[in-house]
Amino acid sequence: MMEYRNLGNSGLKVSELSFGSWVTFVNQLNEKSAMECMAYAYDKGVNFFDNAEAYASGESEILMGKIINKLKWDRDTYIVSSKVFWGGEMPTQRGLSKKHIHDACNAALKRLQVDYLDLFFCHRPDPETPISETVYAMNDLLHQGKIMYWGTSEWSAEEIDEAFLCAKKYNLRGPSMEQPQYNILYRDRFEKEYKNIFKKYKIGSTIWSPLASGLLTGKYNDDIPLKSRFKVKGYEWLADSVDKSHYDKIK
Repeated sequence: MMEYRNLGNSGLKVSELSFGSWVTFVNQLNEKSAMECMAYAYDKGVNFFDNAEAYASGESEILMGKIINKLKWDRDTYIVSSKVFWGGEMPTQRGLSKKHIHDACNAALKRLQVDYLDLFFCHRPDPETPISETVYAMNDLLHQGKIMYWGTSEWSAEEIDEAFLCAKKYNLRGPSMEQPQYNILYRDRFEKEYKNIFKKYKIGSTIWSPLASGLLTGKYNDDIPLKSRFKVKGYEWLADSVDKSHYDKIK
């Protein structure tokens, strides 16, 4: 039976397992297969479905939106997220400026066919935009009812702390969650760098790549399977990013 946890110190109940669409949607799964996967996950108690503007250049959100619409789930039974940072090639389509945050949110709502996002993440920190501008932009969306909670992904502890200090100074809401990579091969940021942040601010976490892109399943022990994500066109960097010593650790 699925277990649920509060997202940090919020009242939102999130399933311990979530369903993500990075790499798989559009690149590996067509609509029929994706719908079967989402329906199965939902039937087993998964209530959190994760997406981002960058996934398949927005096509992943379009596909997920179609499926949610066809499955006709009641809106109050599931959580859907998006992330903002990589929206396009033009200067105003990237980063965490107030303009791009608002544009990205509106575009995600349209692609996912929902009236609001439960979770909206800053997909990466933006050194070219003041954190105060990002915090204000996210709070604008909160006040407009377009998002319920906002969070960060792969921000440093120092950057998260600055976001909270800004929120406190101007009576705004800080991030409710952080989404880092965390698995037995990548532990330091979550367990060491974030330790005091989690304790101080009681924020939640939603993990990406808990199986190290499949490395921990053993599927890459002998070779890279032809249909695996390490072979997906445009994702060659994913295989190159894996520390070769990790292969020996898991064998």
